[in-house]
Amino acid sequence: MRISVMAPILPKETAGLSEASANFRAMGNSGGSLTTRSAGETTRSTGELHQLMREAGFTGVDDTEALAEGWQVTDFADAGRRSLAHLVERTGTPAVMVSFFDSDVGFIEARTPDGDSWEGLLNRETAESYEIPLEHFPVEPAVAGALAWSAAAGLTPDERAIRQTLTGSALFAEELSSALLVALGLPGAT
Repeated sequence: MRISVMAPILPKETAGLSEASANFRAMGNSGGSLTTRSAGETTRSTGELHQLMREAGFTGVDDTEALAEGWQVTDFADAGRRSLAHLVERTGTPAVMVSFFDSDVGFIEARTPDGDSWEGLLNRETAESYEIPLEHFPVEPAVAGALAWSAAAGLTPDERAIRQTLTGSALFAEELSSALLVALGLPGAT
């Protein structure tokens, strides 16, 4: 599982990743993970989700891990700038995406069906060594966005754990991504 976190809740008109986030993601993508609910008004199979992801602009859609209560995590090779927004519009379910840079840094984007979104960064110390400007990814707005996203998704988040994940360090950004899913309150996340 993989996740990264960036900045504030963005207005509904915002069409996906911020310019800064999209530029940094393009530096050297190592893939990512998408966490979404397979159950909305209709329950979707893994195959249906993979097809919707491809139609939304995700490439290299791969393994899916079932969590609990219809939540699942799907790995992908790459995603377009508006892929998450398109997918959430199509599915009507909240989603959080983490794109990894060489497993060192994670860029997070999350969105609700209402169009609210937030961004964040995982593994800040390592990101700084890559000269990624941390000021583009403020922690407090990301924490606020994560809390609002979790509430909109009907989850019970752990604010302290979210903050620790967004400010913590790990050998692999995927470790922080997994910790973020737990902190967001995703059932079955480990």
